[in-house]
Amino acid sequence: MEALKKNKPPLLPVPSQSRTCSDGLSIDPTMVSQGTKRKRDHESSHSNIEPPLTTDMITEDARQILKRVTKNSNQINIGSRKKATIGIFGKSGEGKSSLLSAILGKKDLLPSGCFGACTAVVTQVEANLNDSNYKAEIELFSQEEWENELKDLFRNIKDESEDRNDDLFEIAVEKITALYGVDADQKTLEELKNDERFAEIKTYLSVSKKIISSSNLSEFTNDVASYIQHSESSSGGWYWPLVKSVTIMIPDCRELLEHIVLLDLPGTGDCNKIRDDLWKSKLRECSSVWIVSAINRAITDRDPWGILKHCIEELGPGGKCKRINFICTKTDEINTAAYIRSARLPRDQISEDKDQKKACILHRNDHAKTRVKEKFENSEIKKIFITDNQFQVFTVSSDAFFDHNLNLESSETEIPKLQDDLRNLNKSINRELTKDYVNKVKGTLLLIQSGQLDPDKKTIEMKVNIRNKFEENLRSSLIELDKYFDSIYNELEQHLSKGVEESVQFCVASTKAMIAPNKDGRGFHKILGALCKNYGCYWSKNWDVVLDLNKTLAKYLHKYIDEDFLKIFPVTGKTGKSVQEQIDKFSITQSDSAYPSCDILHYIQNFIEIEETKLKEALNRDIVDMKKDIYSSIKITILNQMASCYQQAAAVTGTGSMKIKQDLLISTVDNIKQDMFNKAKVEVLKMFNNLKLDVKNALESGLQEAIECSQSQTSKKKRMDVSREIEQLERLLDQLSD
Repeated sequence: MEALKKNKPPLLPVPSQSRTCSDGLSIDPTMVSQGTKRKRDHESSHSNIEPPLTTDMITEDARQILKRVTKNSNQINIGSRKKATIGIFGKSGEGKSSLLSAILGKKDLLPSGCFGACTAVVTQVEANLNDSNYKAEIELFSQEEWENELKDLFRNIKDESEDRNDDLFEIAVEKITALYGVDADQKTLEELKNDERFAEIKTYLSVSKKIISSSNLSEFTNDVASYIQHSESSSGGWYWPLVKSVTIMIPDCRELLEHIVLLDLPGTGDCNKIRDDLWKSKLRECSSVWIVSAINRAITDRDPWGILKHCIEELGPGGKCKRINFICTKTDEINTAAYIRSARLPRDQISEDKDQKKACILHRNDHAKTRVKEKFENSEIKKIFITDNQFQVFTVSSDAFFDHNLNLESSETEIPKLQDDLRNLNKSINRELTKDYVNKVKGTLLLIQSGQLDPDKKTIEMKVNIRNKFEENLRSSLIELDKYFDSIYNELEQHLSKGVEESVQFCVASTKAMIAPNKDGRGFHKILGALCKNYGCYWSKNWDVVLDLNKTLAKYLHKYIDEDFLKIFPVTGKTGKSVQEQIDKFSITQSDSAYPSCDILHYIQNFIEIEETKLKEALNRDIVDMKKDIYSSIKITILNQMASCYQQAAAVTGTGSMKIKQDLLISTVDNIKQDMFNKAKVEVLKMFNNLKLDVKNALESGLQEAIECSQSQTSKKKRMDVSREIEQLERLLDQLSD
């Protein structure tokens, strides 16, 4: 192996003539030799130190190597990967739009208030990699979905019973008037259907997606505004109630967002299940979360912390969030004299004029960082995000980043730090994709190199022996993997059984505590009605009240497997018992010393190792999605078991309806508790067993195919020496590692 790493010359041009060998690969004639080795070029000029290559340059070099050898650089795709999602929490007015405009380096790139203005619309920002236009893809409701939504809205508007929920009433009025104009909420549904705008909107919804594209930022912002913003002073013609999600694509930001999506995660008082499910599915995709809050409310404002706490299961055990950034915005907005008094700063330590303001800003920034970190350390969220580097606090000023008259250095606005965060994440994903591609090319060349010698009897026998050894190793490794999964399965079963016992014991009391609290119940009948309509979940428009009966019923099962999940499926680091670690150490190859005298078998083994790595990396990514489904299955099973009860309770109206709803929910939980929790347990174990089978089948079939492929090159391949090309690819991989 050491010999392969010596004297690695730069890539050299090769003539383009080619001919095709019998296995279908097109081979450059300059690659065909009469011996097993080719003369190396040892010119001294090649030993000069060269500047590092970019990932694009490395990819192109690998593609050229493949083209020189096979005359077909398109036979291997560069590949793609699901983009990393960064979820952004924060209410409208906290500076999210300005923050993102500053990070992307373009003032007023996003209209103020476009994030969080419409609580129901999922909005995301990513790079436009195709052209230089600003582009928006707007996903709309279908006609049927909107008609159902409209019926629900009018039902809430016309509801004059004591059960009417004020939040749902306000949301319904807001949507109807935003779309159809002032006083539209005063009409009946039939009257509204006769309105010309109703027919216009029906035609409008005949397409599922609307595209807006413009090279002019101002025009683009105006065109997209009605789909993502709402104006209380101007009713009618605002289309956001028809929108499920909006994807805004920005040109000239490949360096920051090529592989990243910035996703707004507003709180939602919306009772629409379609939007709710979309919101939760997006939440589980977040690999990182930014909590955005104005610096003067960062500690006292309960909303961002409350939303995060409510969603922590979707981010942690049931998701893949690796990091939380708490971003304090509007740091330049400060009353210097008032701050000096409140912070009790000695005036002799504070200089005059702008420097005085700057000193106050930086002092408040440091104080805010300390307080926010302390609050995090004492929160329940800390249990999920264990290491210190998983929680960072930033104090930013978007205005000062653009306006130097505000007397803050660019670095003091901390916008560059967030840009570096994005840039480094983007580079990391780029490196991974480039490494995958170079390894694919290397694998192809290793197969070619393994077929360069004459297929004599000794070589054939050795290849048969190594194949048998690979297959034997595969069988034994699968047996060991099976033992690991069985031990984890048994632990999960024991812990789930304890969770079932505790759930059965406490579920009725937990249900009563939530839906029949021992306190002043005035107004609670409205919340209870909304909870039943939304299948067990209620959150107020301002997130000051969050109730989730399904999560409450699932909490004891989750309690007993949360620790297991953090060890079996950690989002970062090693635990000694994770599925990812077991897959990483799974291997059917041996050390090079097993075959010290045979280069061909070394090349075959190297090929198998590359195929193993590709398989294991793909599996580890898939496992994250399977893990999310397993964890969320508990709550989904409970919701499905309770669904008919929620529907019955939602239909109850009139005098005494709250008591009837409460009794119906409590009695249903009591009657089905044993069966419901057992089904949740069985579903978790079934899905975990399916994960085991998927992993084993993927490894077995993938590696068996690799073994077969490594054996198929013996007799038909032209004798080729591509060892130098393999060395060059290894050199490229070394640069990626550096």
